[in-house]
Amino acid sequence: MEAHLHFVKDRPLGLTLDRPIIISGPCSAESEEQVMSTARALAALNRVHVLRAGVWKPRTRPSAFEGMGRPALAWLRKAQEATGLPTAIEVANSRHVEQALAAGISILWVGARTAANPFAVQEIADALSGTDVPVLVKNPVNPDLELWIGALERINKAGISRLGAIHRGFSTFERSRYRNKPNWEIPIELKRRIPGLPMICDPSHMCGSTELLQPVSQTALDLNYDGLMIESHIRPAEALSDAKQQLTPAELGTMLSRLVYRHESIDDVLTRTKLVELREKIDKIDRDLLEILADRMSVADEIGQYKKDNNITILQSTRWDEIVRNRMKVGLEKNLSAGFVQRLFEIIHKESIDHQSRVMNIVTSVEATPLPDTTDPVA
Repeated sequence: MEAHLHFVKDRPLGLTLDRPIIISGPCSAESEEQVMSTARALAALNRVHVLRAGVWKPRTRPSAFEGMGRPALAWLRKAQEATGLPTAIEVANSRHVEQALAAGISILWVGARTAANPFAVQEIADALSGTDVPVLVKNPVNPDLELWIGALERINKAGISRLGAIHRGFSTFERSRYRNKPNWEIPIELKRRIPGLPMICDPSHMCGSTELLQPVSQTALDLNYDGLMIESHIRPAEALSDAKQQLTPAELGTMLSRLVYRHESIDDVLTRTKLVELREKIDKIDRDLLEILADRMSVADEIGQYKKDNNITILQSTRWDEIVRNRMKVGLEKNLSAGFVQRLFEIIHKESIDHQSRVMNIVTSVEATPLPDTTDPVA
């Protein structure tokens, strides 16, 4: 289903800036001194465009630090006045929205846990009605693209035209080097479904530590994201929340200087011509792939018919194990990753099973035997 949003595309978040937009600041606003010191240090980098800080923190356990609440809004206002940096905070209900707007907060964002709850998002949307403050919506904690789009649509229908998305990764029970797995294919599909929607990457929550921040940030920039939201604290070791994923402003400056900033448009004629030539090769290979896959499924249909005629089950575990081991070996020899080969053949195998199932479950009118009517007329 196509998404229908009406939003400003030419100025991401209403900010007249060159890409990428850098949003940074502490995970939590802990004290006026901490907010002011961090803000001044970030402003001195001349690389940060927006100051962020958590005012209300949705923590898993009630004993954890849940933010300083309304008093912190005054600290952010002072920091904005002192540095000229617009401010951004997370809101989770109508009261947060009202207090943030009254305090003059520049940008609001809807957090991952809130984005997963349509009732909460609608409450925020209703509170935003009649305003046009820029709003960012983080992806829901679970990898559900439709839920993410739904949250964006609810905010947009409230009249918010300066709208954007934040990709912060997705929760998983699997062991991973990430705190929240990127699942890059989901935001890529969001960008395809909603062209022009500003996309910000939040590598801090994706990584959960500082070690992977630079490569993840580089990946986001290479995927043409509009900006980065990176947590920074004047003294990360003393942070009351998410200490391991926060950089000092100086460390942030060093990391930003090491990132490669690429161009979306191609001005050089020779480069553009070469890229078109390579893309045409890809298009031909893709057509060939589809022809080969169609041929493979035709063979699967024949196998399904043979199994039906000889009363053989569809799934042959030994054969499937043989395919996985053999294709994995060949794939590695061809410089393809094991994970890719496995996922690819799992998809092919499922489609093959579907084809065989359709063949084996085709019942002619002669073979068909009506089932007894077990409907209870009283019910």
